Amino acid sequence: MAGEGKIACLFIFFLCLPPSSEAQTWVKSGYFYAGNEIPVSDIDSSLFSHLICAFAYIDSSTYQLSVNSSTEQFFSTFTSTVKRKNPSITTLLSVWAAAWAGREDPSAFVSMLGESSSRMSFIESTIGKARLYGFSGVDLYGVLPSRSINMTNLSALLREWRDAVDEESRKSGKPPLLLVMAVYCQPIFNSVSYPLDSIQRNLDWVHLNAYDYHLPTRERFALPHAALFDPASQNNTDFCITWLLTRRFPARKLVLGLPYHGYAWQLQDSSADAIGHPAVGHAVTTDGSFGYKAIKSYVRDSGYGASPVYDGTYVVNLFRKGSVWINFDDVEAIRAKVTYAKEKGLLGYSVFQVGNDQNWVLSRTAQEASEDQQHRRWFWLVMLISIAVIVLLIFGLICYLQRRTLKSKGLSGVIKGFSSRLKTMVCKGESLESGTRSLRTFGYATLKAATDDFSSENKLGEGGFGPVYKVKYMRSFLS
Repeated sequence: MAGEGKIACLFIFFLCLPPSSEAQTWVKSGYFYAGNEIPVSDIDSSLFSHLICAFAYIDSSTYQLSVNSSTEQFFSTFTSTVKRKNPSITTLLSVWAAAWAGREDPSAFVSMLGESSSRMSFIESTIGKARLYGFSGVDLYGVLPSRSINMTNLSALLREWRDAVDEESRKSGKPPLLLVMAVYCQPIFNSVSYPLDSIQRNLDWVHLNAYDYHLPTRERFALPHAALFDPASQNNTDFCITWLLTRRFPARKLVLGLPYHGYAWQLQDSSADAIGHPAVGHAVTTDGSFGYKAIKSYVRDSGYGASPVYDGTYVVNLFRKGSVWINFDDVEAIRAKVTYAKEKGLLGYSVFQVGNDQNWVLSRTAQEASEDQQHRRWFWLVMLISIAVIVLLIFGLICYLQRRTLKSKGLSGVIKGFSSRLKTMVCKGESLESGTRSLRTFGYATLKAATDDFSSENKLGEGGFGPVYKVKYMRSFLS
């Protein structure tokens, strides 16, 4: 019983230790856009587990990666710089693959997919560039399912990419590069879907770009661009994740995108409520886009406050000034989305982009929300298991006491049996005068004489304490 108690105490002790292994696997990722943000040295990398440096581009003639000369220094020193504040940070190189890239031939990625030799040139280049600049993985960004992209060829690229990464790891002795991909939270676009089986098999995880559902340059209604829930439309994050999970895409390969930007709309009617009402287009900026830092400055300078809407329907923040309406994610929305990601069992979250944060308030909120949720889950897990252990200990104690009682009764029975046999062995006498029974003892000489020297003729059998004999003329011995 003492050994069982010690084991139980050790078990409870280890349960109370912090969940370090699970905390390490929770991805807290962020995109850094080289050349158009804060200096790399200003990034608070302690708030992240992974940082992604964006973007390298695909050369349309060689299909190899190219980095602009003006930003190459960012890529070459990125890893060493962010590791100063967080030595355990993991960095990835992001490749721009959108058909609307602008800077390079927009058909470069599509053309590359069509030929196996082109795919191999691209793959070898990504591995070489990542190793050259000290990155631990490669991210593919901007692939939107459409008829212009042959999904069979995309599946082939992912399979060949994984094989090449594993082969390079075996030859170099280094850990294999991480392979991840940004997936838009619109899994079906123009009746075309991502090759989910190939993505699941060959990639370590995917970043869900859970934003830009509605844009003021594209639509004429003021709608939230990053709604977590929206009962009126399928353009929301919960619908996308539910769609993926019901198709058995593993939650532990999904990383939820958190937008550090919003959009400004010009309402048609300045007196109308914002969400869902007609708009004439974008406002304030050339396309209506705002980084979080710029939004907060604009709100502060305007003298108006932002109105949060995070009641489980939209989970956005709204700012209204006359006919200008801005929707964006503030701390409340970020906290709600990270909590949602934890509850759904996702792998983590990914920030786009880290340079848009203001004094790291959103990143701290995301980190705290993930830790609070983890500690809450761990607390209840420890409580439930501790209660179960205590119940088992009580049950074990009861069984132990019952066993002792049974043993005690069993010993008493043995003693009684022994006494009974002893009485038989030494012979039970009977008083003729009183008729009462009394126990008599006899010496060896008397027993020898009564059994005719323990003659075999007088032997009745064997008992638990030896042979049993009948006696002759016992009454004469009793007088």
